[in-house]
Amino acid sequence: MSEEKKRERSIVTNRKAFHNYEIIDRREAGIELKGSEVKSLRMGKVNLSDSYAAVENGEVILYNLHISPYEMATRDGHEPLRPRRLLLHKREIRRLLAATEEKGFTLIPLRIYFKGSVIKIELAIARGRKSYDKREKTAEKEAERAIGRAMRRKIK
Repeated sequence: MSEEKKRERSIVTNRKAFHNYEIIDRREAGIELKGSEVKSLRMGKVNLSDSYAAVENGEVILYNLHISPYEMATRDGHEPLRPRRLLLHKREIRRLLAATEEKGFTLIPLRIYFKGSVIKIELAIARGRKSYDKREKTAEKEAERAIGRAMRRKIK
């Protein structure tokens, strides 16, 4: 594998997803885009905080991914919130369908990135967290930070 294919450069990360969901499994997928969308992605004009994916008619479709219109494009560039098809093998689509049919599971995008010159999206099979789970997770992180600070002071 060439050096260019190995290199990954992140475009956007869905940090809210790690707070609102418990990540069960991750998958890499391609994404079907128009030329003006690729230009906007290169400029980093994308928001995936409220986006999700669903399996419909044997295809995985990504909804609510906002890619801002490219200013230098013609009038008929692209619609910012249009549904976009994700590119996966049939076997992977069947696995995702089986996982999302279970109660409480959903498909959410975690990040969009360049893998060489190709744009990829990282999908996660996730379960929504309740508000008390979120508070518990925040308390655990605070406790870990406090322990880390105390250990650093003790070492010095």
